Amino acid sequence: MTLAAKRATTAYIFLALPLVFFLGVRFGPMIYMLAMSFTDWGLLRKELHFIGLSNYKTVLTDPVFLKSLGNTARYAIFGAPSVIVLSLFVALLLDLIPKGKAVYRLIYVLPYITPIVAVSWVWRWMFLQPPLGVVNTILMGLGIQAREFLNSPSQALQSITAVNVWVEMGYCTTIFLAGLQTIPKEISEAARIDGANGRQVLTKVTLPLLLPITLFLTVMEGIQFLRIFTQVYNMSFQAQGGPLNSTKSAALYIYQKAFTNFEMAQAASASLILFAIIMAVTFLQLKFFDKKMAY
Repeated sequence: MTLAAKRATTAYIFLALPLVFFLGVRFGPMIYMLAMSFTDWGLLRKELHFIGLSNYKTVLTDPVFLKSLGNTARYAIFGAPSVIVLSLFVALLLDLIPKGKAVYRLIYVLPYITPIVAVSWVWRWMFLQPPLGVVNTILMGLGIQAREFLNSPSQALQSITAVNVWVEMGYCTTIFLAGLQTIPKEISEAARIDGANGRQVLTKVTLPLLLPITLFLTVMEGIQFLRIFTQVYNMSFQAQGGPLNSTKSAALYIYQKAFTNFEMAQAASASLILFAIIMAVTFLQLKFFDKKMAY
């Protein structure tokens, strides 16, 4: 065996290790879940019976699941774009600062690296009514009436979304700032020499060059908000996605089906439906940005 063949063999062996891990730990359970979704699998049942698409019909006709899908869509529609826009705005401001970028970057990324359970409970406490709730205390100090926040069916979902936007901004701001610092200054200077003003440099030079990073963050944040669970579980009323299922996400619905009701097969069916939705949304995002990045 030649030296090149030995090196190639060694490379294939090391590449096979993560592949085996993926197939065994990731892909394997997914196939098992797919098979179980066509049965009456449950933690309290000793025998399995093939029931076809019955679980999918049950889940798709469940008003609670449909409600959770609507809530999940609202999390993604309002949350993901807000994170991208706000993070880009903050990154553009930070890029203008000649010194101290690292300090500000650390300040913005702290919520993201803090355990999300701790963040959720701190914000849950801050949303309480006065005198314990810091947010309502500040509002009342400004002459604004106290809000119900997590106790209101019309305000709870927006409150949880706002907290998640605040958390995710640290990660997205850091990535955007790194992307801005990789853009050669000569390009912007050449555009200004040609007569472009600040707005034109931003829209015609900076933003197009940031499109690959914007695509990455849009896809990642879309997935993040579509599978939101921890924040909803820890911040919602009695960890049930309340009040009145107003904050229940699809991921929380799946958790409750599996580990509260012990209806594992229906939970598997709901998981696959959510997986299909995430895949479809991701594919549409990739197709949309693929056309936009032809510059």
